[in-house]
Amino acid sequence: MKISTRFAALGAAALLTLAACGDAGDDTTEAADNDYEVVDSPEFDAGTRMAEIAEAGKVKIGVKFDQPGIGFKAAGSDEPTGFDPEMGKILAGQLGLEPKDIEWVETISDNREPFLQNGTVDFVLASYSITDERRQVVGQAGPYYLTGQQLLVAADSDIKGPEDLKGQKVCSVTGSTPIKTIEEKYDVTPAGFDTYSECVEQLKNGSVDAVTTDGSILLGYAAQDPDALKVVGEPFSEERYGIGYSKDSPELCTFINDSLTKAFEDGSWEDAFDATLGKSGNEVPEAPKLDACA
Repeated sequence: MKISTRFAALGAAALLTLAACGDAGDDTTEAADNDYEVVDSPEFDAGTRMAEIAEAGKVKIGVKFDQPGIGFKAAGSDEPTGFDPEMGKILAGQLGLEPKDIEWVETISDNREPFLQNGTVDFVLASYSITDERRQVVGQAGPYYLTGQQLLVAADSDIKGPEDLKGQKVCSVTGSTPIKTIEEKYDVTPAGFDTYSECVEQLKNGSVDAVTTDGSILLGYAAQDPDALKVVGEPFSEERYGIGYSKDSPELCTFINDSLTKAFEDGSWEDAFDATLGKSGNEVPEAPKLDACA
């Protein structure tokens, strides 16, 4: 099947409705059982990166291993779970590859660009917000998901939103968009760590006053320990998750956008959401409008 180079314009940009965690518990870390289309003998132009990956029969995808609902790998598990891995399976299927053909590579915020630049991975789906700065060094197609920055605090905290953060110690991941936002907009003492799991541990032991990142990620942590943690305040930024690829292969942009358009239209994107973030109480948003490829 030849992948079309044209894609339909979608509806207006979505706004994610972040609902209460309820009793989602550990559902956010359970494996999804969705079956996505695997294209039979896909056809790509010779010399393109898509043709190379399809012929190799293997694709390397970088995802987070510590974000319940987004990308999480439990101890002893063979593969990560979450919305990003589900989207990775959809993308692989359009290359003619099954989930067993995916090599999942743990990717933290600080190494996403290097992993794409040096070929450690073919794609990055790791809560990877699209920014002009990142697009100077790597390709980012999408967005495939919209969310917004919020705060995770202790259940007995008096912090109700970013307006209460003055003088407080706030944790986020080194190299991430959220830690830059919180430093630029609010009078806080930033604390940077490699992973959000480390930030959550710092919050639980009282070393920091709040953790900040995308609300979808924070809801996953709160759902795991609702008696100790809560998400507060309205979103104070818009984060547009994109799929990263090497700028050495610009043809991947059209392939990714075509694959996303198909997923939006055939229901597989919604299935991926329902099986992951939907279990934390989030309603299915509208499909976001894709950025045009250069």
